[in-house]
Amino acid sequence: MSKLRIEGVSRTFGAVRGGKPVQALQPVDLSVAANDFITILGPSGCGKSTLLRIVAGLEAPTTGKVLLDGKAVTRPGPDRGMVFQSYTLFPWLTVAENIGFGLRERGMAERERNNIVASYVDLVGLKGFENHWPKQLSGGMQQRTAIARALANDPEILLLDEPFGALDNQTRGLMQELLLGIWERRKKTVLFVTHDIEEAIFMASRVIVMSARPGRIKSDVPVDLPHPRHYTLKTSPEFSALKAQLTEDIRIEAMRTAQGQAAGA
Repeated sequence: MSKLRIEGVSRTFGAVRGGKPVQALQPVDLSVAANDFITILGPSGCGKSTLLRIVAGLEAPTTGKVLLDGKAVTRPGPDRGMVFQSYTLFPWLTVAENIGFGLRERGMAERERNNIVASYVDLVGLKGFENHWPKQLSGGMQQRTAIARALANDPEILLLDEPFGALDNQTRGLMQELLLGIWERRKKTVLFVTHDIEEAIFMASRVIVMSARPGRIKSDVPVDLPHPRHYTLKTSPEFSALKAQLTEDIRIEAMRTAQGQAAGA
């Protein structure tokens, strides 16, 4: 049985200020196996973040349903860990307190909670920064904390919405390797939304390409590249071939988006 099933999920937003309703997603069907790392790629406004929020239980679909381990998703829950592009740490909590927040809310004993927090601090390379406040951290360190916070709750699936989009290229590359290394060791099921084609290929076992709005799954591309992955993989002929294929797919959809915007102007 699939870990995650998305069955006929669509989303239409109501009219605003006398305008027309906006269909963000056409019916989407997707099956995700346990321990799979899926990246979702598409032009701006194609509904990929909306789809992720529906899986997280933060939005309700207009039609269809989401099943995680065979159970319907109707609201947010600890079985889904979410990491956003914006830095969503609690500014009044330290790094360690942010990572342990969900564990504390569940009533976990302090000693067990501290042991788990320490293991994730070490896992994401923040040893020595446990007592720092978020404002004292770089963007990359804040996202490491957010990822550790999501993983510390041991969710069934990790959902990431362009988590490295606000980072500089060098930090972004390091964060890609960090997260992929964690996945290679821990084997969590992951859905990862991105605009970046290289990032989508480097991270994924499958790349889902979405069409221009209203979004639908245009293609499902397996990434048969070896693990563990090193950044030098990005210069290989196999990687370049996948990049060329996906670049053309995205270019076509981006042009459709631009044409649609021009027609509505």
